[in-house]
Amino acid sequence: MRHPQRLLIIASLLALALPCFAQKPKSIKIGFSIEANNGERWQTDLAEFQERAAQLGADVLVRFANGDDDLQFKQVKELLDQHADVLVVLPHNTETSGRIVDAAHARHVSVISYDRLIHNAPVDLYVGFDLFTVGTLQAQALVAKAPKGNYILLGGSPLDINSKVVRSGQMKVLQPYIDRGDIKIVADLWVPDWSPTQAYVLVAQALENPTGPITAIVASNDGIAGAAIQALQDKNPSENVLVSGQDADLAAIVRLYDGSQLMTVYKPLPEEARAAATAAVQLAKHEDIEAPAIPNGSLTAKAILLTPIAVSRENAKDTVIKDGFQKIEIVKQALPKDKWPELGDASTERASKN
Repeated sequence: MRHPQRLLIIASLLALALPCFAQKPKSIKIGFSIEANNGERWQTDLAEFQERAAQLGADVLVRFANGDDDLQFKQVKELLDQHADVLVVLPHNTETSGRIVDAAHARHVSVISYDRLIHNAPVDLYVGFDLFTVGTLQAQALVAKAPKGNYILLGGSPLDINSKVVRSGQMKVLQPYIDRGDIKIVADLWVPDWSPTQAYVLVAQALENPTGPITAIVASNDGIAGAAIQALQDKNPSENVLVSGQDADLAAIVRLYDGSQLMTVYKPLPEEARAAATAAVQLAKHEDIEAPAIPNGSLTAKAILLTPIAVSRENAKDTVIKDGFQKIEIVKQALPKDKWPELGDASTERASKN
């Protein structure tokens, strides 16, 4: 052969160049189907989820279903058509969303049920909070202040199994008081779609025919708690009724300090969202996730359960404000200045900003 050195050089150059033409590893696609895009809650979850997914090198394809079961199912099929490697679902209707799991599994795509457990469906993982404990925390706070009196139960959506889990935790605490006759349930209400508007109407109707003064409202989240408080104030502004909540919404933290809401339940949402994003990447890589199993109707589901925290006026600045979940300066903007000292001194404020 005439030019062995030249051929050797060409072969070496080709060996160096070939990796440049090699196909880059396919990035992981996470399909995230969210039941609706209303309220601050799901926006917070999504932002944290996307940030963690990006850190792990994954792309997130997001769809909002506007509270429509059929639209959510259609959007899930779109995500699967776009070759999502794993599906994360915040279901609108936990009782009928099993078809979403079936559709994903037919494409060999794993499903994480996020924050709400899709009932009686073979989900690959559930990521959420211990909602039974949420209910017990709410009821414990109320009975500690009012172990006797007339109570209204204000539950969430009847289509959301979480509503029933929270209610079971509430009743675990309340039932002995009811059995003794110390607490009387004067209205047992469920709020379609967790709608504050519907909650207002239901509570206002219940107040039209009272059997005596209302002592407490066991409101299952902050949105419907705010609506209940508005109905109470419209009916009798001077009446002092104890109200529970959940989610530590900004408006609820303000109400803790103005005295219209007794407590809320803080669920460190960044932990939940980041845990779900991490698990999604693991499932997309076909990695096993070590997690205990919980009952899910006739089935069981692996579950990552996070711990909720009861929040009152006394510990709000050491929990939701200290964590930066709510900002002290924004809470102050919504309060009269005579309430500011309860939020702590200047050093506490500086610490909350850091």
